[in-house]
Amino acid sequence: MTNIKAILRNETTSSANKKLRKEGFVPAIIYGGKDPNKKISINKISLKDIIQSDSFLSKVFELEIDGKKERVLPRDISYNVISDEPIHIDFMRVVAGSKVVLEIPVKFINQNDSPGLKRGGVLNIVRRKIELSCPAEKIPNELIVDLTGSDIGTSLKISSVNLGEEIKPTITGRDFVIATVAPPTIIKEPEKPAEETAEGSVEGDSAAVEDADPKTTQAKDGKEPEAKKDDKSKDGSTDKKAQPGEKKTQDKK
Repeated sequence: MTNIKAILRNETTSSANKKLRKEGFVPAIIYGGKDPNKKISINKISLKDIIQSDSFLSKVFELEIDGKKERVLPRDISYNVISDEPIHIDFMRVVAGSKVVLEIPVKFINQNDSPGLKRGGVLNIVRRKIELSCPAEKIPNELIVDLTGSDIGTSLKISSVNLGEEIKPTITGRDFVIATVAPPTIIKEPEKPAEETAEGSVEGDSAAVEDADPKTTQAKDGKEPEAKKDDKSKDGSTDKKAQPGEKKTQDKK
């Protein structure tokens, strides 16, 4: 059992509590049972690690106040909305023979011994905490769920958890599910329709034909295209130089 040291608070005004917080203390109160309420303060450093635990509100602590010890159960924590630091804690006295209702965290063990998880299955957690009614002196720290032998499609229910004789879930009348071993999710890429593939090939062929230029494309045998030859023959007839004999004949006329 974790021991926490606390100091009695003589001043209970809001200004006094504000001063305590600046000095690194968290105001708190102890209530319940036949004894009167006690207003205390706790060093923030001693709470830093335990207050962040999932089982803090379901675990019994031993408060040491001026040399006297009291067993208490945290019931509520108030936080600063800006800094998210604890500013007040309510503790309830644990009285022998009394029963309390609280949420207990669930812990899953032996994942390596689950055939379903080994084959790629997924542990689908339905309830991470379960509300129980139990004696104040027999509060479990956690509920153990054993995954040994669980295959794909297995449902792990509250009946598979060993709670003890005096510990009972507040949900009665049905064997509710805590978790399941679900099959793996496989996402397949959709196949392209055959029509789109055919259209793509036709468009590719037509684009290749359009890109071909008869003026710049050489024939397979190395000869120039016929159109280019015709152009050259025409140019040769017009650009051909006159012979000297022809020039003289023209002058005589």
